[in-house]
Amino acid sequence: MGAWELLLVGLVILLGLSGVLVPGAPGSWLVWAAVLWWAFEDPQELSWYVLVGATAVLFLSQVIRWHLPPRRLRTSGATPRMAVYAGVGALLGFVLLPVLGAIPGFLGGAYLAERLRLGSHRAAKASVRSAMRGGGTSVLVELFTCLLITGAWLGAVIWGA
Repeated sequence: MGAWELLLVGLVILLGLSGVLVPGAPGSWLVWAAVLWWAFEDPQELSWYVLVGATAVLFLSQVIRWHLPPRRLRTSGATPRMAVYAGVGALLGFVLLPVLGAIPGFLGGAYLAERLRLGSHRAAKASVRSAMRGGGTSVLVELFTCLLITGAWLGAVIWGA
């Protein structure tokens, strides 16, 4: 697979990661489809392992999300700005503290957005708690899953190069 094709797969994965933060967008499925495309275009043993692992992790995340309350982020007071800050925080956390850093990064980003918007610690903390109960946990599970798949894909691309 050439560099341009890898770049396109990476762009579709980035589109999927941002789609996780948009209600109604099929973000996780875009990430999985990009990995599927990559595995079919570069049929090596490692790419098939990544595809099978991505499928299993995505299935597990869907099972977990079915057990969580439905998304009602708009009624919980979550704003698009909070979603962007939380997503960037999760990505930074995932890179700075590999894998597990996505969770505190997500929460920290959401808190920062609310602290800037509301001005006080108590109000920001209550707002983030409300947003997480209103569907933020579901978003976090889906985003964490997509970040795991992205990390596996990046590792396989770098390892196979």
